[in-house]
Amino acid sequence: MEAYKQEFIEFMVASDVLKFGDFTLKSGRRSPFFMNAGGYVTGSQLKKLGEYYARAIHETYGDDFDVLFGPAYKGIPLSVVTAVAYSELYGREIRYCSDRKEEKDHGADKGSFLGSRLKDGDRVVMIEDVTTSGKSMEETVPKVRGAADVTIVGLMVSLDRMEVGKGGVKCALDEVSDLYGFKTSAIVTMAEVTEYLYNRPCCGRIVIDDEIRRAIDAYYEVYGAKA
Repeated sequence: MEAYKQEFIEFMVASDVLKFGDFTLKSGRRSPFFMNAGGYVTGSQLKKLGEYYARAIHETYGDDFDVLFGPAYKGIPLSVVTAVAYSELYGREIRYCSDRKEEKDHGADKGSFLGSRLKDGDRVVMIEDVTTSGKSMEETVPKVRGAADVTIVGLMVSLDRMEVGKGGVKCALDEVSDLYGFKTSAIVTMAEVTEYLYNRPCCGRIVIDDEIRRAIDAYYEVYGAKA
């Protein structure tokens, strides 16, 4: 596993964004782990987060894109900090764009989007925190493609939960890729997280011990996506 991925896993734990225990998800599933990207709240955390996204995007999609698109609401700061990091790390001026939940009908920036306007010919990388069901893409992809004649290069999320999406077989990221025809990827997968943290000290403690590992394995026996 690449060093930046190992660092990112420790960063999620240290930021109290990735937690282990007993959680009830929005879907109603009871999960032994939970990730909340809203937990990144300080300047240093957001700076590091943007750098991890930028490294993963650079490694996966290269530099042949123009816009980072982050769906409202959590995608807004993600697209901003990643655009800043991309400029600092790779010297590329990538524009950011996000949608509005409610269209603005006044002022110079009225409309359905924040940041840069999408233009014909733009190549777009979409950025989210985590995709569990792919539902957000149902609204976002048509909105982006309807704004201009753009090419969506791919989607980058921070964590691939690797559990079945709405179809009940493939994970949500694979479902999104099949449905919309672009590549999807994550900074790290839950398999990588589990492998790296299992019985390994992190932030002064063992985060995934034998009990948590058994709970994770049991969860994936029920909800794990088929390879």
